[in-house]
Amino acid sequence: MPASVSLFASPNSWIESDAVAQCHQVAAFDGMRHVAGMPDLHPGKGAPIGAAMLSSLLYPFLVGSDIGCGIAVFPITIKKPVPERLAARFPDLDVPIDPDGEDVPGGWAEGLGTVGRGNHFVELARVDSIVDAAHAERLGLAEGALVLIVHSGSRGHGERILRAHTEVHGAGPALEPAAYLAAHDDAVRWGSLNRRLLAERVALALNAEPTEPVIDQCHNLVEVRDGAYLHRKGAAPGDGRDVLIAGTRGTPSYVVAAHAGADAGWSVAHGAGRKMSRADALRRGKAKHTVEELRRTPVGSIVVCGDRQLLFEEAPTAYKRIEQVIGDLTGHGLATPVAVTVPVVTYKTAEHDRRRARA
Repeated sequence: MPASVSLFASPNSWIESDAVAQCHQVAAFDGMRHVAGMPDLHPGKGAPIGAAMLSSLLYPFLVGSDIGCGIAVFPITIKKPVPERLAARFPDLDVPIDPDGEDVPGGWAEGLGTVGRGNHFVELARVDSIVDAAHAERLGLAEGALVLIVHSGSRGHGERILRAHTEVHGAGPALEPAAYLAAHDDAVRWGSLNRRLLAERVALALNAEPTEPVIDQCHNLVEVRDGAYLHRKGAAPGDGRDVLIAGTRGTPSYVVAAHAGADAGWSVAHGAGRKMSRADALRRGKAKHTVEELRRTPVGSIVVCGDRQLLFEEAPTAYKRIEQVIGDLTGHGLATPVAVTVPVVTYKTAEHDRRRARA
């Protein structure tokens, strides 16, 4: 008998039928007990993104290749935050750094300190408003303050771990869960280290002091819970955690206090969630926007992105309304907003031609 499926989205939310179908497909897996779809739910490669899936068997395929991907928030102090000047000073985060004695989990140094592609980013943002003053104060967040938001994961490390499993077992369960979990845990630690190094690189480039994160939550991982395996794919831990739920490079993001229970897989959304495939976003975007239009967002922020295709694929219009996602979470009692941030500079990938021109 298939597992139960719960969807935490209102009738007004944009949820593709393919994503719901994937939830029911996963619910039919051997050992599956419950599937919870978040309001940012959208179709993935064979499994839904924006879901928490509880099973008596461990399925590496459900976590995917970017094990340890997550979002961290770092306070940063900059005296005169002029977006154009700051954008020009962002370092090239496609070039890895030398570990230089750093204790790298799993010994995997390749790609260390790089942000990656897809929806990954490093963003200088401003705290636009405070919703829960007492909670925001505990986090050290004040209206008008600046933060670095880093969304990245384990890069090639997690991909290597997944491939080692799928080449033998495909989408089937892990026959030796302990061995997978040992490698998985290294990748989760690697992702957290990578976010810290990215924030440090940017802070130093902006003549600011590096800081420790006030939030760092992974949303691609598996957790052993009450003897079962809780798989999160694009779903952040929601059991008493503080989480930043990312909007887009042209819309706000929300810091929330998450308090989700078992029916929601102890999880909350991790972002706005795609409403267009990358191919659709590219096709529609080219018909409506120029590259230069996409480098300056509706909120006045600047996008650093030397990959023109990525500019269109990751356009704000390719994503759901973040306000709807947050409204669904609060409406279902899964989270309470604490603060709202807006982008100042969002880094996707280096603009080498522009850097040469400035030099």
